[in-house]
Amino acid sequence: MTAFIEKLKKSGLKGRGGSGFPTFEKWQTVLMTKAEQKYLVCNGAEGEPGVKKDHYILANYPEIVIEGIKIGLETFEKSKAIIYLKSNYYREFGGKLKELIGDLPIGLFEKKGGYLAGEETTIVSILEGGLAEPKGKPPYPCKAGINGCPTLVNNVETWYHIAKIDKGEYKKSRFFTIGGKVKNPGVWERDEKYPINKLLKETDNYPDFDFFVQSGGEISGEILLPSELKQTARGQGAIIVYNREETDGWELMQKWINFFHQENCDKCTPCREGVYRIKEMFDKKIFDQKVLKDIFYVLDKTSFCSLGKVVSIPIKSFYQKIGL
Repeated sequence: MTAFIEKLKKSGLKGRGGSGFPTFEKWQTVLMTKAEQKYLVCNGAEGEPGVKKDHYILANYPEIVIEGIKIGLETFEKSKAIIYLKSNYYREFGGKLKELIGDLPIGLFEKKGGYLAGEETTIVSILEGGLAEPKGKPPYPCKAGINGCPTLVNNVETWYHIAKIDKGEYKKSRFFTIGGKVKNPGVWERDEKYPINKLLKETDNYPDFDFFVQSGGEISGEILLPSELKQTARGQGAIIVYNREETDGWELMQKWINFFHQENCDKCTPCREGVYRIKEMFDKKIFDQKVLKDIFYVLDKTSFCSLGKVVSIPIKSFYQKIGL
């Protein structure tokens, strides 16, 4: 284990792409896997609606992200880096990043990948020139990723914290996105265990009306009531506030399922058919809890990737806590 990976382990940093996997374990695996070529990927797909943290970091701290990637290049011999940006991020930040990269072995890559590009095997497939769909695991990208080479995939925020750890400036923080029916939508950096209610109050975003929150993302996040806001935001750290009286339950659930239907790669039957069946029900405003329970069970147990596994989270928590 290198000195930096030891430092990374002590920091306790977990990936900020949503999965929360210990970052040092990925780095250690890539380090220990012998290969003539290794790849480092900075994933700027940020395909979950309502999540703006990577955009905020690229707009305000692109040099820190590049510093983090440089540490990776120094840690792994025979390594090259790739920054993947979805199209609008590439147009907005590509020029500045190219200036910062200079002659470093870091390439910029732009291609439409959608929601699934946030998943590490999907981004590997895209960077190889393949389809925007997940691959089977194992092998994991850390051992066999791009062109079969060890590939370290971290998202933009994770690379930002890598640089902070190296400088001894990491304070176990993360970036939270606040949106929805609030006065001051935006992104704030706070302790990773900051409770939602405290964050809303400190940023002058705590509602003065009957509300509920979606924690994690605007599509896949869990619905929380005001009494449940002593916990921290989950997933990718987004906090979306809804006015309870003004929110139409059918419209909200249709928004979620339409997104999952649109972003579905159609690779696996359970997800393809299950999501379509739920969309069909909601389009007809049919709400059969027994049928939904069965579909959710199949999606959770048999979907090839995480898209199918998160479909139930917003829908189930909404009808259990808010109702129709």
